[in-house]
Amino acid sequence: MLAALLYGQEDLRLERVPDPIPAAGEVVIQVTAATTCGTDLKVWHRGGHAKMLKPPTRFGHEAAGRIVALGEGVTGWKVGDRVVANNSAPCMTCFFCQRREYSLCANLTFNNGTFAEYLKIPAAIVQYNLLPIPEGMSDALAAMTEPLACVLHGVARSNVKSGDRVAVLGDGAIGLMFVAALVQQSTEVFLFGGNDQRLTVGEKFGAAQTFNYRQVEVPAVVRDLTNGWGADVVIEATGVPAVWEMAIACARPGATVNLFGGCPRDTTITVNTEQLHYSELTLKGVFHNTPEYVRAALAFLSSQVPFELLVSDRQPLQQLEKVFQNMKDRKVIKVAIEPSIAGAE
Repeated sequence: MLAALLYGQEDLRLERVPDPIPAAGEVVIQVTAATTCGTDLKVWHRGGHAKMLKPPTRFGHEAAGRIVALGEGVTGWKVGDRVVANNSAPCMTCFFCQRREYSLCANLTFNNGTFAEYLKIPAAIVQYNLLPIPEGMSDALAAMTEPLACVLHGVARSNVKSGDRVAVLGDGAIGLMFVAALVQQSTEVFLFGGNDQRLTVGEKFGAAQTFNYRQVEVPAVVRDLTNGWGADVVIEATGVPAVWEMAIACARPGATVNLFGGCPRDTTITVNTEQLHYSELTLKGVFHNTPEYVRAALAFLSSQVPFELLVSDRQPLQQLEKVFQNMKDRKVIKVAIEPSIAGAE
């Protein structure tokens, strides 16, 4: 089969590799749609990921498809089923899992390699995080279950209350998903980003107001919108250390700041200890998702929110390198890679 492998910084290669064969408890799917992600873009640009993968490795982590093979002992599924597989599953037995902190699982099973014609799903994911795609939902929409599950986990960890005024910093797919999810919590959401087209999508997702950060001083605007206090909750969704610091500057006393975007390895930020202490700020790092939010995300994708606006294009696997260049240039939000589309190798 044809598959994408990441060898290092912006070194992505399409290669012929053996078709996967399922072991006991595993399934193999034919990938019908693999959506690109901001995390993929960062991994491609940086040449690796602190937790999920080290090159050379198969690449991509959001996928929907059709089951083509079942390993020994797999029950409840059949060849031909349309499914979406999360890119991980917890072990359910370690220190953290026993405390229901599944995103911190010490033995988290990760699965990469969605940018390929076929994908093998590990037994733990088959058991805990393989879901049927609802009838009428497109494969590209279903493939976005994983990032939306991360966002729903992030919202749940942000101490959000009805009526809160929330500042979201970042207009990528994750920031826009945060807007959609936060609006469901009856909050007033202010979205800051650098792309006017994406900000328009944020408005369609329910943002009360949107701002191009290149044209405003973000913390000052947030204070103006909140009677001089700052936001009740701030979501950082860029993974840029300077924006982490900006997020803290946007917070009112007693606020929660969700530092959601993953920064490059070994980066640091500076925090004003007086502000942190006397303003009783809560700074939270939130990582990944849990089986609960994987299921909630797939259900949310069936709602009236026009999540399909996040998919800017569909392309064959052979155009993957060009797709990442377009993402780097912010020409697209997410792209559905469909291996069945014909493309020149």
